[in-house]
Amino acid sequence: MIETEILLAGVVDSRALKVQISRWVNSGKLIQLKRGLYLLSSAYRKSEPDEFYIASILKKPSYISMEKALEFHGLIPEAVPVFTSVTTKRPGRLGTKVGVFDYRHIKPELFWGYESVTTGKRTFFIASAEKALLDFFYFKGVHFKRGYLEEMRLQNTEGINFNRLIEYAEKFHKPGILRAAKKIKRFIEESPSPFFKGERGI
Repeated sequence: MIETEILLAGVVDSRALKVQISRWVNSGKLIQLKRGLYLLSSAYRKSEPDEFYIASILKKPSYISMEKALEFHGLIPEAVPVFTSVTTKRPGRLGTKVGVFDYRHIKPELFWGYESVTTGKRTFFIASAEKALLDFFYFKGVHFKRGYLEEMRLQNTEGINFNRLIEYAEKFHKPGILRAAKKIKRFIEESPSPFFKGERGI
C-alpha cells in the first residue's frame, strides 16, 4: 500500500513526485484506490492485497459489518463480493480493481461493537457476530419475519452470545431492533438444525 501523504513528508517540491506517480498509474504499475492511496499492480507486488485491510483504510473510522462480517464469522454459507462497512463519515461506494467497498453512515453513538483483527502486519476492524446481525437489520429496515431468517440460512450460531445480542440491541434505543434480537434468539433456539447447538453465554 502506498500513501502519497507519507511519500511527500519532508519533500520541498512535491510536483515531480506527483507527476511520477501519475505516470506509474498510467503505465499500470500502480492502481489508484482513491486520491492519495495506491496499490502496486499484480506484476510488481509479492503478495495479494488484503481487502479487509483496504476496507478499513479507504475510509476512517470504519469497521466491516453486515453481510461481509456475517460471512467472516461463518454465520452465512455464501461468499459476499461487496465489503460493506459502517462509518461515522459520509456514506458512499468505491469500485476499485481489487473489490467493491460500500460505506454506510451511522450515528457516532451507534459506532461500537467491533473488534480488531491482525493478519500479518495488517490490522482491520470488523463487527462482532452480534453487532453484524443488528447492523444488518438496522440498515436493511426489513420487516422482521421468520421466513427472512430462514432465507439467510444462518449457520454456526453457537458463536452468538445471546446476552450480548440483547444488550447490544437495547443500546440502539429502537424497539424494532430489540424485537429483532429477541426473534433471532428464539429462532435459533427453536431451530432443529445441528448448527444451532452449543453454549450461548446464558
